[in-house]
Amino acid sequence: MTQPLFILALPRSYTSLIAGMLGQHPQAFGLPELNLFTVDRLMEMWDGKSDAGFGKFQRHGILRAVAEIYAGEQTSNTVEMANHWLAARQSRSGSEVFQEICQAIAPLMAIEKSPAHVTSAIYLERIYAAYPDAFYMHLTRHPTNQGNSVMKMQEGGYALSVNSIDYTENQAIIDPQLAWHDTNLNIMELLEKVPERQKLHVRGEDVMSDPLGSLADICRWLGLRDDIEALEDMLHPEQSSFARVGPINALFGNDPNFLRDPVFQPHLPKQPPLRAPLPWRIDGACLKAEVQKMALEFGYQH
Repeated sequence: MTQPLFILALPRSYTSLIAGMLGQHPQAFGLPELNLFTVDRLMEMWDGKSDAGFGKFQRHGILRAVAEIYAGEQTSNTVEMANHWLAARQSRSGSEVFQEICQAIAPLMAIEKSPAHVTSAIYLERIYAAYPDAFYMHLTRHPTNQGNSVMKMQEGGYALSVNSIDYTENQAIIDPQLAWHDTNLNIMELLEKVPERQKLHVRGEDVMSDPLGSLADICRWLGLRDDIEALEDMLHPEQSSFARVGPINALFGNDPNFLRDPVFQPHLPKQPPLRAPLPWRIDGACLKAEVQKMALEFGYQH
């Protein structure tokens, strides 16, 4: 069976867009955010006992995927069918359910990109234990731009939920650069175990500015077609079945910003200096030394 691709990245790192683009390749299937490796058993998605703090919105991706794959459409009725399909598998592990989904879409390559998976080394280890032969793409975005985008999510609520807090002498400041550093470090530690042939670091900015060149490189790495027809298909992530709001009982499963506007527009993202004051810090602080060092290792410039 074709090995899947796991895109490992923080939220707001072009994950929805790039996964949507790769999922439009004729030999691939772009999945919504399944979050399957955040649970030991599938029932944890519903019982509220998962470390991931599962709410109903985190289940929308798996519901939409099952509806689309097994019923051929996403409606309130097919999502209800998906609920029954998943209930019948409540005692199975998330990896077993993921494997069944991969088998259902074979021979297409599964493209999986749930940002929740990178929030814990435990989840990453689950993925690698189940799929040691899979492909792993480490997708990054400039720490200032990613952090600025994260701070617009629920007014910084996401950064707070992952404990991205800078404790200074007299106050605690929500600062997403801490999660950027620590999460990327978790990803890098996992990738140390992965054979070179199976891993690739991609800067999201490179895909935005040179989509045809970057996507062709990714396709060759994955062993997929890199002809112009396949590349042009990937320039249209809006054609994905998961690139729009779903039925009322499974609305999301992807970044809401992407669902509102899934059309890809090539552009050269502005990258602020790594030593510039951060837009979310009122004290004029810059990126911490360890964050700057990691960003330089990723190819971002001072």
